[in-house]
Amino acid sequence: MKGKRTPWRGILLFGPPGTGKSYIAKAVATEAQNSTFISVSSSDLVSKWLGESEKLVRELFELARRSKPSIIFIDEVDSLCSSRSDNESESARRIKTEFLVQMQGVGHDMDGILVLGATNIPWILDAAIRRRFEKRIYISLPDTNARKDMFKLHIGDTPNCLTEEHQRELARKTEGYSGHDICMVVRDALMQPVRKVQDATHFKRVNGPSPHDPNVNMHDLLTPCSPGDPGAMPIA
Repeated sequence: MKGKRTPWRGILLFGPPGTGKSYIAKAVATEAQNSTFISVSSSDLVSKWLGESEKLVRELFELARRSKPSIIFIDEVDSLCSSRSDNESESARRIKTEFLVQMQGVGHDMDGILVLGATNIPWILDAAIRRRFEKRIYISLPDTNARKDMFKLHIGDTPNCLTEEHQRELARKTEGYSGHDICMVVRDALMQPVRKVQDATHFKRVNGPSPHDPNVNMHDLLTPCSPGDPGAMPIA
């Protein structure tokens, strides 16, 4: 880039939990194949030893400078850089100060280094830290079409009887759900047949699609049933 066009040095991903902020960071790591991707969480940079936390922050940025071009991803950055107050410990204050100095690049060249942060609660970030993240991107909850696609993605090739209309209805009824919520809903639904089989004492033969090829109909499938159902067979 030339002239006044300069790339962002700090990008903050924020939004509700479960919307895929960490997955976006993984996608960045995959796409930026010629860059060094360094992923840390706030717990990686906090130490009980005096002065060790600031040293870890400093070494993190020194590693990024040695490995340029590089991307530093800090998950849950709010745990590390929340607003300063009179009640916080001296060690927490020093960590924030060191982080500010390193992101500002005082005495160092920050060209070729991107700091990528993720948080669910951006409003508790220290104002000076938030200012260092020049670009802020809101990761919203999925809309109806996105939720429909997520159901299809998580169900995958598992045999099912869902039609296109069923999928649209699921998407309509899950307004306000995050991508992670939808994943959990599908996982729980996929485990329902397993739970039925585990608890069942009687089975009966039914017709149904082959587990190997849904287009082929089979006549000797077993399904859980009540002991009083016609054709019920006790199976230990």
